[in-house]
Amino acid sequence: MSQPPSLRRIVTGHNDQGVAVVASDITIDGETMDSGIKGRSIWITDRVPAHDNNNSEDGATRPIGDPSNFELVHPKGTNFRFTDLSPGHIIPMHRTSSVDYNVLVFGELILITEDGAEKHLSPGDVVVQKGTIHAWKNPSSTTWARLVSVLIPAEPAVVQGKPLDPAFIPLDSSA
Repeated sequence: MSQPPSLRRIVTGHNDQGVAVVASDITIDGETMDSGIKGRSIWITDRVPAHDNNNSEDGATRPIGDPSNFELVHPKGTNFRFTDLSPGHIIPMHRTSSVDYNVLVFGELILITEDGAEKHLSPGDVVVQKGTIHAWKNPSSTTWARLVSVLIPAEPAVVQGKPLDPAFIPLDSSA
């Protein structure tokens, strides 16, 4: 049950003459978020439109600074990140005020929505989350899964005049 490999991140930029160059080529490892979950931001923009094209700052080092969205969604920018789930692990039900573009790059996952629906994902499948409560489950007993996501801030979804704010629902340990 080996963990996924380090992620290789190549960032381009410009030299002093304006010629496009590879500015960095590094590998990054996930940081433990919880037992069975590792993840890390690949690049964070602090606003849209971004001002990164002539900036040498490493976007992965930018703070998000928004605890209301679990430090996952930059309030004015974007967060490009990866999440690795160990075999059998579940990320509990949660919602952020964001639109998330998710791509499963290896392994398998089950998307679970608040109504109890389950969708099995295979590598290459994409999920667009629009501020909905959902969970992720790795159904494999042997293989890790890696999800790559872009989180974009959004106004909370509003249903019947009530905003659906960020939420995290811990797993019921008595079940």
